Amino acid sequence: MSKELPINEQIKVKEMMVIGPNGEQMGQKMREDALTLAKYAGLDLVLMNDNGNMAVAKIMDYNKYRYERQKKLKEAQKKQRESNKELKEYRLSVTIDVHDFETRVRNAKDYLVKGHKIKAFIRFKGRQMARPELGKEVLLRFYEALEDVAVIEAQPKIDGRQIFMLLAPKNK
Repeated sequence: MSKELPINEQIKVKEMMVIGPNGEQMGQKMREDALTLAKYAGLDLVLMNDNGNMAVAKIMDYNKYRYERQKKLKEAQKKQRESNKELKEYRLSVTIDVHDFETRVRNAKDYLVKGHKIKAFIRFKGRQMARPELGKEVLLRFYEALEDVAVIEAQPKIDGRQIFMLLAPKNK
């Protein structure tokens, strides 16, 4: 968490602009007067900004402020995690074995359920370039195995010596 703000006796500034508990401006006050006002209200005096020509302090419940600030920070981090879904890549081959294929399907299904996107691709070697439709068949078979949790975002496309397809999680 970021640095704590100075409160009550921790404030070293002699004179400051004071904002009341309801957001009203109370004008310039000396530190002792502001502390007296805060104690009278049963709240804390928190130094919000001390750079510039006049320091600004606010009378508030500091623990409540800190709690709400932490809550907002956690919510922002959660939203950031949601937007940072990854693109997982799965390399298949034209001659992929049944067991290897099933393992990749199982792993891909787990990632799709978590909300990640998947890029499945096949890199053609040697004479395999003469039969790119075999690669397309493997990719479509991969999609059919994941049909219950995925939708095709980009149909299989040939790009140089490889063919790829993008899969996205199905919206529930």
